[in-house]
Amino acid sequence: MKQFVSLKKNCDFGMVYQRGKSYGNRLLIMYVLEKDQDHEGRVGISVSKKVGNSVVRHRIKRLIKESFRRNLMNWKTNYDYVIVVRKDAKDKDYKQIESALMHLGKHHNVYGDKGEKI
Repeated sequence: MKQFVSLKKNCDFGMVYQRGKSYGNRLLIMYVLEKDQDHEGRVGISVSKKVGNSVVRHRIKRLIKESFRRNLMNWKTNYDYVIVVRKDAKDKDYKQIESALMHLGKHHNVYGDKGEKI
């Protein structure tokens, strides 16, 4: 499986927001848009200034990227993902952020454990 690529353009984010499905929990909201089979998975992370200053926002982005990286083989690749961070995530540690992300992935049926066939 290849590495996830970042969503960078505003029009790409807008496409996922408009056409994708969304589910949320206390810490995160995840938008998922299915793409072609040969499409490489892309991840975009959105953290508002309401969450905190730039240090806090960047820390949360790093935690989300790391949890994706560590569980990369369990995510479906032909999807675009946008993660929106809520204010409550500001003071959370890595395990809590990772747990919230995996919960949303399972809710969307795009994340499965090693034993599950995707």
